[in-house]
Amino acid sequence: MTRRLKLAAVQAAFGSDLAANIARVSDLVRAAAADGAQVILPPELFQGPYFCVAQEERWFKEAHPWRTHPCTVAMSELARELNVVIPTSIFEREGPHYFNSLVMIDAGGEALGVYRKSHIPDGPGYQEKYYFRPGDTGFRVWDTKFGRLGVGICWDQWYPEAARAMTLMGAEVLLYPTAIGSEPHDPTLDTAAPWRRAMQGHAVSNVIPVVGANRTGFEPWDGYPGGGQRFYGSSFIADHRGDLLCDMSRDEEGVCAASVDLDFLTTHRAAWGFFRDRRPDLYGALTAKRPD
Repeated sequence: MTRRLKLAAVQAAFGSDLAANIARVSDLVRAAAADGAQVILPPELFQGPYFCVAQEERWFKEAHPWRTHPCTVAMSELARELNVVIPTSIFEREGPHYFNSLVMIDAGGEALGVYRKSHIPDGPGYQEKYYFRPGDTGFRVWDTKFGRLGVGICWDQWYPEAARAMTLMGAEVLLYPTAIGSEPHDPTLDTAAPWRRAMQGHAVSNVIPVVGANRTGFEPWDGYPGGGQRFYGSSFIADHRGDLLCDMSRDEEGVCAASVDLDFLTTHRAAWGFFRDRRPDLYGALTAKRPD
């Protein structure tokens, strides 16, 4: 008997009402679970609007300790009820420190721990360095009821080193909750296709399934008339070849789901030889100081 795992990505639009956002995600998680999904990934920071479009101190009050964050509490209860794994993205406060974090909630509702986003972007419309410290957890991989899962958060997904590190740590699936869309400084710039391709490349190079769950919809910038961010959805699940098992359009809300065979992937990953033929002795440039 092989270990089959059904994965799901949640795609939705969010507003300023925390309870309504949690309810929306809960409805979609229930729909995914009813379809047999065992690991269900909501988008990044679904607690509210993506607030990092500008630097405003009022948003700090929306952060909570990870164990008692309203999203952690709600998704833990849901995971217990439905017997599913729900990796849950939150705005975390730890004392005077603030992080863009993810709580791995196992089937049965136990919070296994927290991952804090390693790569923090800073650019027009994505001014995260004002709000978040660089993560101090290192990359995390968790043994859940349904498999060993590695998770990066949004900007982490562009870094092949993160995907490789998590696979070296034994991850069987990589999951990336995301909030990405329009680029305010250049309305002609559309990153939807390279966003997908970057993660599909991680799938190929590590012989591992990848799940990307993005927001969708237009979010106006409060206090900036005429300004706003349009998130481009396009959530997907890619198999170990990088081929799309399921995907969503830019504007739809809902769930996409697909099954993978973890035992086949373990053997197939070994057969490809990527990890047999690695040469860490040649990779010093990846961690060396830059040349003078």
